[in-house]
Amino acid sequence: MEQSFIAYIEESIKKNWDLDALTDYKGATLQYKDVARKIEKIHIILEESGVKKGDKIAVCGRNSSHWGVTFLATLTYGAVIVPILHEFKADNVHNIVNHSEAKLLFVGDMVWETLNESAMPNLEGIILVNDFSVLVSRTEKLTYAREHLNELFGKKFPKNFRKEHINYHKDSPEELAVLNYTSGTTSYSKGVMLPYRALWSNTKFAFQVLKMNPGDKIVSMLPMAHMYGLAFEFLYEFSVGCHIFFLTRMPSPKIIFQAFAEVKPNLVVAVPLIIEKIIKKNILPKLETPAMKILLKVPIVSDKIKATVREQMINAFGGNFYEVIVGGAAFNQEVEQFLRSINFPYTVGYGMTECAPIISYEDWKAFKQGSCGKAAPRMEVKILSPDPQNIVGEIVCKGPNVMLGYYKNPEATAEVIDKDGWMHTGDLGIMDAEGNITIKGRSKNMLLGPSGQNIYPEEIEDKLNNMPYVSESIIIQQADGKLAALIYPDFDDAFAHGLDNNGIEQAMEENRQHLNTELPAYSQIARVKIYPEEFEKTPKKSIKRFLYQEVR
Repeated sequence: MEQSFIAYIEESIKKNWDLDALTDYKGATLQYKDVARKIEKIHIILEESGVKKGDKIAVCGRNSSHWGVTFLATLTYGAVIVPILHEFKADNVHNIVNHSEAKLLFVGDMVWETLNESAMPNLEGIILVNDFSVLVSRTEKLTYAREHLNELFGKKFPKNFRKEHINYHKDSPEELAVLNYTSGTTSYSKGVMLPYRALWSNTKFAFQVLKMNPGDKIVSMLPMAHMYGLAFEFLYEFSVGCHIFFLTRMPSPKIIFQAFAEVKPNLVVAVPLIIEKIIKKNILPKLETPAMKILLKVPIVSDKIKATVREQMINAFGGNFYEVIVGGAAFNQEVEQFLRSINFPYTVGYGMTECAPIISYEDWKAFKQGSCGKAAPRMEVKILSPDPQNIVGEIVCKGPNVMLGYYKNPEATAEVIDKDGWMHTGDLGIMDAEGNITIKGRSKNMLLGPSGQNIYPEEIEDKLNNMPYVSESIIIQQADGKLAALIYPDFDDAFAHGLDNNGIEQAMEENRQHLNTELPAYSQIARVKIYPEEFEKTPKKSIKRFLYQEVR
């Protein structure tokens, strides 16, 4: 088959016409034919209001069926979609809409309350995602199109709308499809230009490795404005003919597990945070009782306990999935060791927005603990190091998944894509003889010790985050070269154990002293600073480090 992403969408709609496609959890369900009908209606609005192929359409709102419809309608029309994370502050949204030169903005009701249309003077209209009503129209064409939509639809399909009527935009591999603004942890956001070949290659990759079938189910809980959730909880599943459930509210652990129990998804795509929370809150406390510790030392009993714990973990995710794919951020080593010890079916992938997103992956049965898999099909990965198996170097990759560049920013593009087409990820790692990649940190986060030693803050944070009453932490270097730990404590846990604020400070000081016994002299922690609230995070839930460069 030729490289066409839109062909995947078109064929799936025709083939799965009468199957359930998109459900807002606890709300309405659209079948594939309903999605097709809504796509045609949006095409009419775009066409009547003068949107041309290649024009930009922005969408900003929580995950929902209509968010998905907006995305598909934009691409199948031949316009470029600009997905914007609904958690961005209003001025970020205004900036992205303006910088991308979007003609229309589809917006969720919660987001709309915070926005100011006069800050986005070049938009021709703003449309509410919930029901596709027009909130702001700056052209008569748009107003007319929306008011006469059913009439225009009836004229276009006088008998009734059937799958034979579907005839979508024919995409070409290098054509721009998605303009995705990252909000990186190290600097402010850039517009990543993703061509159709990247969407096609990521979707084909999923067909090759994930083996889902029409009618299979998935819970979409990662933000669709980000490539990880978009590619592997929506675009691939839609192309297969799966039934996708959107958690339209803030996906708290409680709602997530309720949804898993009801939907029983065939695949789970998650970030480490979600898995770490379940294990820390639900599983480990039961295992850490004195009686359990003794039983775990008895071989036969311990195998039985592990089998029970594995079953509990599997049931927590609905009990019906092939594997849990973890990605988006580093995975805590102790948690990973625990999952491995109970033979839990998990795997860790690696990617970035600039690769739409996948760079490496391995099926859970062949996955090497601590790694993030091998280079994905059609992608080449190498480590810039004299001895890639033992000496850490920058991870670079090339292949059809790689972006065209950063929008209106050739300097930033030239910094990451070299003249031979290698994308420099800014991540550091090693690669074993089998091709398994292990990440050792981000080069931009790397700190230098007093005698030029490399200090990877993530590795120290990993240890610190496993200590009593620590929720999350950042290791930074102070002006005098010494390291400091910024800690957001698990206040609930501490208060439940009878600690007051002084007690928490004392506990953190004990953690610091204990941690230093495990660290080489050059990476000792000199002081601790307690933060009263969670650290600000990017959409992928990694901490925005650049905001915390000094101890305040």
